[in-house]
Order: sequence, then structure tokens, then C-alpha cells
Amino acid sequence: MVFLCAPNNPTGNMLDREKLVHLLQATAGKALIVADEAYIEFCPERSQVDLIAQHENLVLTRTLSKAFALAAIRCGFTIAQAPVIAMLSKVIAPYPMPEPIAQIATQALSEKGLAVMLERVAILNNNRQLLQQALNELDCVTEVFPATGNFVLVRFKDSAKVFAAFANNGIIMRDFATKKRLENCIRITIGNQAEMEATLTTLKSL
Repeated sequence: MVFLCAPNNPTGNMLDREKLVHLLQATAGKALIVADEAYIEFCPERSQVDLIAQHENLVLTRTLSKAFALAAIRCGFTIAQAPVIAMLSKVIAPYPMPEPIAQIATQALSEKGLAVMLERVAILNNNRQLLQQALNELDCVTEVFPATGNFVLVRFKDSAKVFAAFANNGIIMRDFATKKRLENCIRITIGNQAEMEATLTTLKSL
């Protein structure tokens, strides 16, 4: 079983469709290729869901934690061909989901719930684009990674100084500076307009 992330967290990288197809063909009958599309609602045009019809070994996993803003219910779902779903049904727990969680998930995936999600995504994607533009103009920034989820990975000249400034202003960020190839990198989660303005105010003060 091979797990891939699309979009990847924290870099925002997407899967190369041609390479994914080649991988699916090479592993047919040998392995399942599981693509985690936890953030795909922020870039739905990049989903690989249409490949499932041609590739029985492709499995997509999604969650209600991100675009649906329901992290607290810890609910996700799997998309795959019928034989794979049947296999999963044989090994899951007898009662895998409490009734209240199922009701909340059903509401989130209803026509009304999807409309709310799409409105939220549109706002966050717009805030992300505005933040990216502003970040590229700051002297303390050396690189803004491609963004496809509800976050932006940024490389700073001195991430320790930036992280400390955020902490002093009560802003919590994800520090990736100790990760290989992500030196001086901080992941900024996209929030509302006021939160993004507070983020930029902190960075402009450095």
C-alpha cells in the first residue's frame, strides 16, 4: 500500500497526473495507491477522482476536518471501486461511527451543507491569494511555496525571529524550520480577513 498526499502538507505540492497513472498501471494487482485528498476542496480541479473508474487500485481519502470546518467530529470517507469498499467493509469496526457524528456528516454533505462549504472555500482561497501577493513584497520573505490548500508555506530569512514575533502577538503558526529541506520555513494557515491583516502587520514590523 502506497500513500500519497494531494495537496501535500505543508508544501502544497500536487500529484503529477501522468506519473500517477504510470504508478497505477505498474502496481495493478499488486498494491493499492491511496491518495489523501484532505485539502482537495480548495483546488477541486486537481482531484484524481475520475481515475477511479479505470483503476481498481486507486483509493482516495477525504475528510470533513478542513473545508467543512468539522475537525472536532473526526470524520472522513473513502472513494474507491466497489471491490475495495467491500474489502474495507469486512475489516472496519462493527460500529465505526456514532449516530450523532453520522447525522452531522450527512448535513455537511447535503446540498445546503455543500453550499456553505463552497462559500467558505471561496473566501479562504481569496484570502490566501491576497496573503501570497503581500508576502512576495516583504523583505523578510525569501520564498513563497505554491499554495493549493488552506495554508501557505513561507521561507523567511530568519524564521526563528518571525516565529517569536508571531508568538509575542498571540499568533500561532506551524514551525517547519527543523524539517529537512524546509529550513527557515513556517506554515501559515489561512483565516479570516482580520487574522490575515494581523499576520501581515506582525511581518511588516520586523
